[in-house]
Amino acid sequence: MAPPDHAASVARSGGNAARTTGASTHSATMTDAAALGAGSISARLDRLPATRSIWKLVVLLSLGFFFELYDLLYSGYVAPGLVKSGILTATTHGLFGSTGVASFIAALFSGLFIGTIACGFLADRFGRRAVFTYSLLWYTAANVVMAFQETATGLNFWRFVAGVGIGVELVTIGTYISELVPKQIRGRAFACEQAVGFTAVPVVAFLSYLLVPRTLFGLDGWRWVVLIGAHGALFVWWIRRALPESPRWLAQQGRLDDADRVMCELEAKVRREYGRELPPPAAPVPVAPRGSFRDMWVPPYRSRTLMMTIFNIFQTVGFYGFANWVPTLLIKQGITITTSLMYSSVIALAAPIGPIIGLFIGDRFERKTVIVVMAGVNVVCGLWFSQASGAVLLVSLGVCLTLAGNIISYSYHAYQTELFPTSIRARAVGFVYSWSRFSAIFTAFMIAAVLRNFGTTGVFVFIAGAMMIVMLAIGLMGPRTKGLELERISK
Repeated sequence: MAPPDHAASVARSGGNAARTTGASTHSATMTDAAALGAGSISARLDRLPATRSIWKLVVLLSLGFFFELYDLLYSGYVAPGLVKSGILTATTHGLFGSTGVASFIAALFSGLFIGTIACGFLADRFGRRAVFTYSLLWYTAANVVMAFQETATGLNFWRFVAGVGIGVELVTIGTYISELVPKQIRGRAFACEQAVGFTAVPVVAFLSYLLVPRTLFGLDGWRWVVLIGAHGALFVWWIRRALPESPRWLAQQGRLDDADRVMCELEAKVRREYGRELPPPAAPVPVAPRGSFRDMWVPPYRSRTLMMTIFNIFQTVGFYGFANWVPTLLIKQGITITTSLMYSSVIALAAPIGPIIGLFIGDRFERKTVIVVMAGVNVVCGLWFSQASGAVLLVSLGVCLTLAGNIISYSYHAYQTELFPTSIRARAVGFVYSWSRFSAIFTAFMIAAVLRNFGTTGVFVFIAGAMMIVMLAIGLMGPRTKGLELERISK
C-alpha cells in the first residue's frame, strides 16, 4: 500500500483546524486552513492521470445526458405527429397562439428557463449527485403524464413541467463533470458527454421515422416516442450508485473529511490502473468560501456573466432554430411528412460526430476560438441550405449545420463551467444558461412567423444575424481557459 499523499494530510489537517476553531460544516465562511485544505483536494484531483476509472465517471454522467437530450430534442421530430393527430397546428394563429407547434416548443423552453434561472442554486446547496438524480426523476414522471394528453393546453402544461426538471439537470451535469475530471481532459470530457448524449438525436429521429406516421395498440406514434424516452431514463437511477459526490463541492462546503474519503478511493483506483505512484500535486490554490448571487457581479465575473448571457441569448437561435425545425422546414419546401422525417433521420446521424471530433481536438485549441469558427460555418451553411433543393445537397448541408452546432455545444458547455468558481458554479451557469432558454421561448414564435412570411430563406437570414453576434461576444470578450486549473481561471 502506497503511503498517503502529502496533500491528503494537508486536507485532513485543514479539516481538523476548522473543527478546533469551532467552525461548522454549514458555516458561512471557511478558515484559511480549510480554504487551503479545499485547494489541496482540487490539486490532488488535477494531477490524476486519465485512467479507466476517470473516464468511467464521465461516461456514466454522459448516459444521463443521453436521456436528457432525448427529451429535450424530440420536439421537432414528434411535431408532425402532433399536427396529424389534431392536437396542434403547424402554424400559429397570432404571434403567441397556444395551439401551434411553436407553443409546444415554447412551453418546453419556458420550463427550462425556470429550471435554470430559479433552481440552478440547488446543486450548489444540496450537492451535484442528489440534484442530478431527483431532477431526472422529475422530468421523467412529467413526460409520462404528457404522453397521454389529448388537448393542446394539457400537452403544453406538462411539457413545461418536464422542462423545469430538464433545466436543472442541464446545469447540474455540466457542473458535475467539470469538477470530477482533471484539468488536462476537461475539453475531451465534455466532448465525450456530448458524443454520448447526441447519439440520442439519431435514435429519436429514427424512432420518429418509424412510429410517428403510425398508430400502435391504439396509441399515436408520437406518444410511443415520448414513452420510450421516459422509461429509459429510469436506468439512470441505477447509474447514480457508481457516482461519488463532487470532491470539490464537498471541500468547498467545509466537508473535508468526506472530500478526502472520495479522493482516497478515487486515487486508489487510479493508482492501480496507472501501475505506479501518482505524480505529486501542485501547490494548492486556496478555495473561496461559499458564494452568493451577487458574487457574479464583481470583477472578473461580471464581464463573464454579461458575455455568456449575450452568447446564450443568441446561440439558441442558431442551434434550436435548425434542430427543432428540420422536419417542418423540409415540409415547407414541399417534402412529404415521411420523406421529411427520413431526411431528418439521416441528418441526425451526424449529431454525435461533432463531439467525437472533439475527443481529438477538445484540449488542443482554445474553446473560444472553436466557438467563433464554428459559428461562422453555421452562417455560411445555413444561408446555402435555404437556397438548396436537391436531396443530396440538402442532406449534406444539414449534416454540416449539425456538426457545427454540436461542436459549438460541447465547447461552450465546457467553457461556461470553467469561467466561475466552485462556490457559485452551478448558480452562475444556471443564470447565464437560463437566457438561452428564455430566448428559445420567443425564438420558436419568431421563427414560425418568419417562416410563414419569408419562407426558409428568411429563417436562415434571421439565424445568420444571431450567430454573428455570438462570434463578436465570444471573440472580443472571452478569456482563455485551455489547460488551466479551475481555481486559477477563477482568480
